Amino acid sequence: MPAKSPIFRVKLASTPQELRAAQRLRYEVFVEELGGTGPMVEHDARLEVDRFDAYFDHLLLLDDAQGGAVVGVYRLLRDDKARRAGQYYSEDEYDLSVLRASGRRLMELGRSCLAKPYRGGPGMFHLWNSLATYISEYNVEILFGVASFHGTGLGKLAQPLSLLHHRYLAPPEIRVRARREHFQTMNLIPDDALDRRAAMLKVPALIKAYLRMGGHVGEGAYVDHQFNTTDVCLVMDTERLNDRKKSIYSKVLTR
Repeated sequence: MPAKSPIFRVKLASTPQELRAAQRLRYEVFVEELGGTGPMVEHDARLEVDRFDAYFDHLLLLDDAQGGAVVGVYRLLRDDKARRAGQYYSEDEYDLSVLRASGRRLMELGRSCLAKPYRGGPGMFHLWNSLATYISEYNVEILFGVASFHGTGLGKLAQPLSLLHHRYLAPPEIRVRARREHFQTMNLIPDDALDRRAAMLKVPALIKAYLRMGGHVGEGAYVDHQFNTTDVCLVMDTERLNDRKKSIYSKVLTR
């Protein structure tokens, strides 16, 4: 953590300067740290940019002990804004027709990241607390979005991907599927041959957090060579959460 105790504040980006600060943090994480790139990345300005930025709401975590520096980011795309964009970001990777046909209020989450010194602390919980308020305000019923494993070698990811496939596959009525032209099976190791504890240790913390809150994964993975990641699509139907998971969700989001 930083030398000074953080003083966190969360807000939606409302100025071009705040959006650029979010894009700069994304550059630090997704480009410099993870080795990603993209057609609209501005290396000279150190900004990770794409065409969807104009349609997403950008939830920012600021540290007022560091002069209001942007230290965390979440992108939020409601269904009404996706219609203006022409699609969801993850539709290039996943067939979302089962969600579109549900007639329910959808919201896509993405580009979640924290600056390195703030990981493992309370920063993400502050973001989630504000995310919970946003979800309630807009009556969102289904959350979804791609989340990533670092690297593109499926052999090294066989254990955690297989665990997600066997144990956390979404119910058929909300089970999105990787697009046929990109589909990579996650069923790489039989369920009875898995070392489930070792496999779960290899699942990124953000994915584990969604699973604890009752989330599921779609069928199939997408290998993103531009971002040097292997993506899965997470889906959460808030009506499907049982009382215990609702309690976990509430506690996690309000810590």
